Amino acid sequence: MKIRHALFAAGASAYFFDDQRAIKKGAAHDGFAYRGKPVTDGFTAVRQAGECVCIQLVLDDGSVAGGDAAAVQYSGVGGRDPLFLARRQLPFLRRHIAPRLEGMAMGPFREMAARFETLEIGGQRLHTALRYGLSQALLDARAKATRKLPCEVLCEEYGLPVVARRVPIFGQTGDDRMNGADKMILKQVEALPHGLINNIPDKLGRRGEKLKAYIRWLVRRIRALRPSPRYAPSLHLDVYGTLGIAFEGRLEKVADYLAGLEKDADGFPLYIEGPVDMEGKARQIEALQAVRERLARKGARVKLVADEWCNTLEDIRDFADARACDMVQIKTPDLGGIQNTVESVLYCRSHGMEAYQGGTCNETDVSARLCVHAALAARPQRMLAKPGMGFDEGYAIVNNEMQRALRILQTRSEPAP
Repeated sequence: MKIRHALFAAGASAYFFDDQRAIKKGAAHDGFAYRGKPVTDGFTAVRQAGECVCIQLVLDDGSVAGGDAAAVQYSGVGGRDPLFLARRQLPFLRRHIAPRLEGMAMGPFREMAARFETLEIGGQRLHTALRYGLSQALLDARAKATRKLPCEVLCEEYGLPVVARRVPIFGQTGDDRMNGADKMILKQVEALPHGLINNIPDKLGRRGEKLKAYIRWLVRRIRALRPSPRYAPSLHLDVYGTLGIAFEGRLEKVADYLAGLEKDADGFPLYIEGPVDMEGKARQIEALQAVRERLARKGARVKLVADEWCNTLEDIRDFADARACDMVQIKTPDLGGIQNTVESVLYCRSHGMEAYQGGTCNETDVSARLCVHAALAARPQRMLAKPGMGFDEGYAIVNNEMQRALRILQTRSEPAP
């Protein structure tokens, strides 16, 4: 079977692009927008509408495979590729990528994806968002051509067992961190709430007092609302490097503060993502190592999650090898091809590192569904409910795709009547 046509269309992602540097510098909310000027290259506003490119591959038998090229909310910072704008990418795709896809015979997914992962045009690799979307479409095409689920294709090509068991889901609240957490507790999400702790005055507190109060509130709320006492989710909060700013780069103070949060969590597993942002990979690894070592000396069980400066498959290997954290966020659009997500999870698992298959609120339903299949194949400790910041929609998309796939896998393993 071959690809007959490659089609590209501009689409809307499920959230927005935000200039993280401007927000950290104090850009204030103006309704849903932000006041002030952007500071990161490519942005025309601190917050602007998210975009994607919808990729469709029409196969010889008339079936249509798809993937969406999408980029993270906080593009252009932390070592990531620049802002991804559809209008700039469509002419490039039609001129350079469509001729390479049309007429391509359906081979193994990994071989097809590798062609675009390493492709250079004009001396530059494709934007990570393009590699991400193209690989999704090729995985979907391979699945349709072989009449298999995408997770089965991945298991076959990576020599992995097909495991018909749920991967825990992690919900994110966005700024609605109270109502969002309530929703997650009522739906018994396995990890929560993310919390979007991305500034000091309103969310963290000058000495971290607002985050401490929020964690205590979460614990009370879980115990008040949970349908069963057996429900005991992990608490996972992303602080976007604000602890490093609040404690003026004094890593021992950051570690001491984190150790104190364990009491606030009151027995629930506690993960803190991105406690510091050192504006470079080597320094980030060193800083997280120092914080983690101090936590270990204090006997604290708070776990550190790496995010900033841990973007590519190579980065993830470096953080894992350095034992710089307890868990790595594998931010799927930042890795390029979705095969890199699978390989990152497998690397973490083989090196005793927890893997969180994340992504961004700024993805689409298509990319989220294919990420479910990557997770079912590679088996991270958790995966993100996405896209969007409303929680319910992203959770339904990810949870339901997982449940559908699991039921098919279970049926295939059942004895014939």
